[in-house]
Amino acid sequence: MELPEEGLSLWLTDWKVPTGISWQGRRLVALVGQALGGHLDVHVHPDGQAVEVWMLDVQPGFQRRGLGSLLMDTLYAAYPTAWINHGARTREGTWWWNSYREPDPQRNVHNRPPAEWAVYFDAVEVASDKAQNAHLNAFYGLDGHRQDAYRYGERLDQEADGYARFHLPAQAAGLDPAGRQLHGATRLLLPPGLHAYVHDDTRDASERAAALLEHLGHGNLPRTFWNSTQHAAFEDAHHEEIFQGTVPAQAATHLVFTLCPRAADRLPAFDALPASMYFVAHTDIAVELSALAWRSAGQPAVTHTAAFTPPVAAAIAPHWPQDASAAYRARYSEAGFLLPSNAPQPAAEPAYADRAEDIRAVAEGLLAAQAERSRSAQPPDAPPLPRQPQQTSPPPAPRRGQGLR
Repeated sequence: MELPEEGLSLWLTDWKVPTGISWQGRRLVALVGQALGGHLDVHVHPDGQAVEVWMLDVQPGFQRRGLGSLLMDTLYAAYPTAWINHGARTREGTWWWNSYREPDPQRNVHNRPPAEWAVYFDAVEVASDKAQNAHLNAFYGLDGHRQDAYRYGERLDQEADGYARFHLPAQAAGLDPAGRQLHGATRLLLPPGLHAYVHDDTRDASERAAALLEHLGHGNLPRTFWNSTQHAAFEDAHHEEIFQGTVPAQAATHLVFTLCPRAADRLPAFDALPASMYFVAHTDIAVELSALAWRSAGQPAVTHTAAFTPPVAAAIAPHWPQDASAAYRARYSEAGFLLPSNAPQPAAEPAYADRAEDIRAVAEGLLAAQAERSRSAQPPDAPPLPRQPQQTSPPPAPRRGQGLR
């Protein structure tokens, strides 16, 4: 059965799973309608000229429909000049590979001498993967494109011995979070009333942001990857939406936190990926929120934002309650909510608040009385004054000794 063209989409995004490999993780996701069809995980060399396949997975409902081949073809198209290392294959992967036709076999390191690609990949590891693949092909009686993988006729042990020294491990530059804003996301299923309120753009954005933060808890910020851009954080929330495995009864809210910049000497220990980082400490981490942004998974094109001036004190939750610091326990409950002594206090209600109607009536009476006095104080109409002759020359000056009395 072929895949339907309508409703099929491919999404190339970050793959933020720490695997101990220094290359950048990338994930190609296939969506069929709103359903996850499959994904292809790879690592990309810092210069973009080498790609290592990590996992190709197709969901049971979409297998034997060409989706795995489509994902792999798209990978070749996304990196049109890079070496591709497919690694060792599983049982299912062996059967799939036997029927797959590579768009460019010349870029598959299993098909070329190590002298051409040994700077990117360890020749010993590649030789081991090729030996495992050859064993599985023989076990299942498959060809596995053997004529491509072994046509240059060099023994695997000679490859390993002769070219292992050429491998130059590369370390991708990691994000430096010092002095910059960081953006992290979470995905919330809000009560229907709160969901309607926070997505109502006729309401004040700062009040809706405060309601979201109150619902989540100021000390309950997620232990997540923190990104250099807000867009990448929203991608994280969408990624979680796709892979969460069940269809929720209502649309989720994707919420992005923006943290104020911090000096390098005030940053807890962290691990950095090329465009993101995550804190490795298990304890809580005090932060300052400068903004919130959120959108509904049902309407991803509409984004609501609110800035906090001044910033709001908050905290990334501890990994376990027993990991919480004394300062965290003094400010937040175990569930991450502000303790009553630290919660914002509403403004004191004036003593005369319950007399508003009486005060309004008295004020209206005073204004009416003032208007009446103003009308009664107007002078009566007076006859016009007689016209005085126009004086064409100044009056004569008084004689000496004649002053004005």
